[in-house]
Parts: sequence; C-alpha cells; structure tokens
Amino acid sequence: MEFVHKSVLLEEVIEGLAIKPEGIYVDGTVGGAGHSSEIAKRLKGKGRLYCFDQDPEALAAAEKRLESYKERVTLIRANFENAVGILKERGETGVDGILLDLGVSSYQLDNGERGFSYRSDAPLDMRMDPEAGKSAGDIVNSAEEGELFRILRDYGEERFAGKIARSIVEARKKQPIKTTFELNAIIKSAIPAKMRQDKHPSKRSFQALRIACNRELEVLEASLEPMIGFLNEGGRFCVISFHSLEDRIVKSTFRREEHPCTCPADFPKCVCGKQPKGFCVNRKAIVAGDAELEENERAHSAKLRIFEKKTSDGGEQ
Repeated sequence: MEFVHKSVLLEEVIEGLAIKPEGIYVDGTVGGAGHSSEIAKRLKGKGRLYCFDQDPEALAAAEKRLESYKERVTLIRANFENAVGILKERGETGVDGILLDLGVSSYQLDNGERGFSYRSDAPLDMRMDPEAGKSAGDIVNSAEEGELFRILRDYGEERFAGKIARSIVEARKKQPIKTTFELNAIIKSAIPAKMRQDKHPSKRSFQALRIACNRELEVLEASLEPMIGFLNEGGRFCVISFHSLEDRIVKSTFRREEHPCTCPADFPKCVCGKQPKGFCVNRKAIVAGDAELEENERAHSAKLRIFEKKTSDGGEQ
C-alpha cells in the first residue's frame, strides 16, 4: 500500500513557520512529507530541513517524495522526543522552525494491517514504530483492570471505561485477545445498544490504546519545552493536534512559556525571576476552512497553535 497522507492546514503551517530561505527547520512527524516538501521547496543555500519519524514506512515514503530536495533534507528515524538531543549531537545549536503534526496518519489508519483501525480485522498492534515498545495487544492482554480503566477513561474519555475494562479482563481469561475485531466485539458487548447510535463503539477505546502504547501524551509533554528552548530568536513552533487531550497540553505549555511568572497576583513586582520565552502567535487555535473541510474529512478536528521565540530585545519580531 502506498503511503498517502493528505496534510491538514498546509497553507496555514507554511505561513505560520515564516520560513527563512537559509534557515534550519525540523519536521518532527514527517509522515508522507506533505508539509516537509513545501518547507524544503522554500529553502536554498545553507537552508536545511531535518525530518523525524519513528515509522520506517513513513520515512521510506518521505525519502521518495523529497528526492528533489535531498541536498537540503536529512531523514532521521527517531521519535521527536529525541530530536533536540540528536540535533545537538550533529552540531546544531538552534533551529528557526519546528513542526509537529500529531496523531495517526491517514496511511496508518487506512492500512488495516497496522491494527490502528477498528474497521479492519488485523493483529492488535497500533505501534507507530513496529519494533518498539508494547503493542496494543500487549496492553489489552496484560494490564490490570484498574490500569485498563485508567487508560480508557483518561486517554479515550470513554464513559463506559469501567465496563469495557471488566469485559476485556473476563474475555482474556478464556483466550488472548489477538485482533481488532475480537476487541470490537468485546467493546460492543460492554456498551448499551442505545449508546452506540452516533459513532462506532470502539472509537474512543482504540484512540486510548493507541495513545497508551505510543506514549503520545507523555512524549508531547516532555518535548514541548525543550523544543521551545532550542528555537533561535524569532523562531516559530507550529503544532497541529487532533483531540482535546493533545490541544490542552499544547495550549497550557505555550501559555506557561509566555507567562511563566509564579509570583502571587498581589506582588508589586516579579521576584521569581522566570522570564517569558516568547509569545503565542494565535490566541485561538487555527482551524481548517470550509474548502479544506469539504476535501479532507480528517481536517475537522485539526487545531493549529503557533509559538514564537522572543528576540534579544524581548520584543516581538
């Protein structure tokens, strides 16, 4: 299956990055290289783009798509949580822009063999790096009921988390749960019929398991602050999120980096010494316009937030 992924908010990202032709940029989730190809197209001279992804199939597709720009593009197989450390090892001291397009790609969802989708019968995997960490099947078959409940409740915001966790534990006593459709049947049995009308009963549970086995929220929380710190003056950080859990982390981190002071509100002046690292370019999340929504259904939940590193004089560029 060809790795095809329609990049969301493409024009908004390119505008948001404010690309300098000879700048250094990072795409932490290159996927099919839709955003990266547009970034690379705008670089020249000393301009360079570092593309990270933990999915080998994504990197293979990106390499093919970025062939025309190979002299200015470096592809690296790694989770973006390691990007800053890797770039420092390569001698970079800062970058002019970073992009994170979070979540699962169209290819990963549509390729049933990867186990991301509840619409295809496949081994219960869901790992973005198929060689790393626990699969969704490992979690489903080994996690204690309380842990399963926490995952489904916190990462999937599933109101029937308790019933589903209990049903999973009971089912696996008889035999291991190996496929997506086996899990579908268990989830469906745990949710009242009248509550299955609007959406697929497995949607929230599959999201939760995917987040858990890829450590998505943990990685995001650990990565944002170091990435802001690695931006050059005036550098831009664009993050596209697809569900409220991600967006909440991005929004709170950006605001905290803009207003880091922890002094009580009644203090006449700041004594904590924490200085702003920059500012939020957009006060509200940027969302897709009507034209894009008509063409790309997966753009409906996309939210883009942009942070700019402050300049040496403390002002906005």
